[in-house]
Amino acid sequence: MKDKQSLLKQGSIWDMEDKELLNLIIGRDGGKTTIRIIDEILDKPHNKNQLANILDLDYNTITHHIKIIQKHNYISDEQFGKIHYYHPTNKLFKSLNEYKFIKNYLLNNKK
Repeated sequence: MKDKQSLLKQGSIWDMEDKELLNLIIGRDGGKTTIRIIDEILDKPHNKNQLANILDLDYNTITHHIKIIQKHNYISDEQFGKIHYYHPTNKLFKSLNEYKFIKNYLLNNKK
C-alpha cells in the first residue's frame, strides 16, 4: 500500500485512503461550504451563530452542514449552557493532510 505522503506528491485524489472524507467534500453538492465551515472550526471552536456570521451564510445552511460533518465524526460539539461549540475530532486531525489535498483539488479543479 502506498503511504500518504507519496499519494499527496503523486496527486491522485481517487487513491485517497479516507474515502469517507473524499465523499463528504467532493461526492455531494455543498463541498465548498463544508470546507469553509471545517476551516473555521479548525481555526477555533465556534457555535452555529458565529459560523453563520463569519461565513455570511444562513443559520439553516450552517445547521445542515454541521449535521452532515458531525454524522461522519469529523467534528464534535461541547455544550456550555444552551450553546453548542463545534471543534475538530481526532478523526479529522488524522486526515488533515488528505483534507488539505482534497480542499486544494476542489477549489482548483471543480467548478
